[in-house]
Amino acid sequence: MRLLLCLAEHAGVVVSIDDLLNQVWSGVIVSPDSVYQAVASLRRQLGDDPKQPSYIATVPRLGYRMVAAVSPWVDQSITEPAPASTSDAKTRGLRLRPGFTLAAGAGLCLAVIVALVLPGKVVNSHSAPPPIAAQPQRSIAVLPFLDLTEGMHEETFADGMTEELIDKLSKIPGLRVPSPTSSFYFKGKQISVAEIAKTLGVAYVLDGSVRKSGARLRVATRLIRADNGYVVWSETYDRLLDDILMVQDDIAGKVTKALRASIGAGPEPR
Repeated sequence: MRLLLCLAEHAGVVVSIDDLLNQVWSGVIVSPDSVYQAVASLRRQLGDDPKQPSYIATVPRLGYRMVAAVSPWVDQSITEPAPASTSDAKTRGLRLRPGFTLAAGAGLCLAVIVALVLPGKVVNSHSAPPPIAAQPQRSIAVLPFLDLTEGMHEETFADGMTEELIDKLSKIPGLRVPSPTSSFYFKGKQISVAEIAKTLGVAYVLDGSVRKSGARLRVATRLIRADNGYVVWSETYDRLLDDILMVQDDIAGKVTKALRASIGAGPEPR
């Protein structure tokens, strides 16, 4: 929410990664990966397409820009005139068009709840898998990894990374892992982690992103506990992009090994 407010307060202006880190994560030491992950999550909540953005546009090597129209939010039940200054707008709240309102106080909390439970857009003709009631602790779903590379030309690698992780995790004895068909159903859909976990009947959700800089590739991953939404483990892997299949296998192997301890999957079989 702080990220969204920061971008909205600078609507139409490019906000650099450093500025976002200073304003949104003030007093906290984090890497630029926190910005990339937060922007990706925010886009999911807003239903924004990074290739044809209606809210947040990526400006390569510079930062991000709020492209949606932003105006002061005014409670219609109050008859006093609308605020004329930016500071007044911060006090009352901001309205982002199209269709997303941020109000101060209780209204702000309501906006967060609405964003989390608002059903996503249907992007294909496949029907949703039926909900599964039980959520055993040793169960995990791997969501399609996001392609955050400039120009978004690494979607194939991101999808391959997702399938490789599903394959390796499914080989852990006693661990339930939904199939790639079930996981890829949620690709591009703006659905909360809790709802995805409930639909697939899992206790954990693993998601991640892929970025590229020159000949180097960075894969960021994080494990989320579905019942409270907390990140219980995260890691970033940097590799030379010399052999795509080898990189996918290497990172998937390391993620799988790290997740064993996090979800109590037990030792690797001999």
